[in-house]
Amino acid sequence: MIRRVYPLNDKTLNFKFSQNEEDFIVEEQAIKFSGAGNFVVLEVKKQNCDTWELIDRLSKFLGVFSNEIGYAGLKDKRATTTQYITIPKKYSKEIKNFRSKKIELKELCLHNKKLNIGDLEGNRFKINLYEVEKNDIFHIEKIIKIISKFGMPNYFGYQRFGKDVKDNLEKAKEIILEDSKIKDKKVSKMLLSAYQSTFFNAWLVERLKLEKTEFKLLNGDIFYDIKSAKLFTPKTINDKILNDFKEQQITPTGLLPGRDVFKARDEALKIEQRFDDSSIVEKGYRREAIVFPKNITCKYNMENKMCSLDFVLPKGSYATVLIEFLANRNFS
Repeated sequence: MIRRVYPLNDKTLNFKFSQNEEDFIVEEQAIKFSGAGNFVVLEVKKQNCDTWELIDRLSKFLGVFSNEIGYAGLKDKRATTTQYITIPKKYSKEIKNFRSKKIELKELCLHNKKLNIGDLEGNRFKINLYEVEKNDIFHIEKIIKIISKFGMPNYFGYQRFGKDVKDNLEKAKEIILEDSKIKDKKVSKMLLSAYQSTFFNAWLVERLKLEKTEFKLLNGDIFYDIKSAKLFTPKTINDKILNDFKEQQITPTGLLPGRDVFKARDEALKIEQRFDDSSIVEKGYRREAIVFPKNITCKYNMENKMCSLDFVLPKGSYATVLIEFLANRNFS
């Protein structure tokens, strides 16, 4: 398992952090819904229940296939989370009878299509850190300023790889080499996604070594335009590219190896090709190397030595990575 590094932090903090329903709260930032259509949008607030369990429970209750229920993002189990799902309008009466101690449903409006992965603006996190010393809070505030200015590495967090990391990655290799088959397609896809993610994380560590301050851009990098959500490759790293990156309008991307994916060029390719695997036949992706958290606030309770963080991350980014950045150490 590749160790995630945070070069812009020069101090390790030993505060306590754990995911649970009181100290890890996630609120999905929804897209704008159409207000009309054949799908009902439900706001779901749940505790100690991940998205897979939610979908499984609702599909069994309604007597439908799980793929009829739309969702925009996967949420952790050990947390209090609010997210949005869609169900076909014809089940709007039946869903009102659903009851669960850890799942609350609230009907919001109609929408013109089923929600799919990625149909969200981002996620808001409210996280408590414990045993934070008074001197540490000043350092945390310093790192928050650095993150607000330069962004943070967009690593896949430890949750991506499961509890038995080595075992899971070995299983993924066996699937790729066709030495093994897993009947559960969901599990198989998760293992392969974790395997692809190891290449991205390893690449990102290597790229972060190139510069001690901010992320160094290279000729041949493929960029993501945050406003238009499109990829592009400039002919060269010129002043406009550098300024747009500084202004948090664009960000370089890294490779998740697989088929049908754009590859870097020139100088950037020399590094990227060391973290590629042509044997992976799953679809490949480009992922933002650096992301820019928004609206970060930090409150400190000196009596309880508790630090309360509140921030918004782009979709697909991990709050635990931001916490690791503050601590300058991996949690798992």
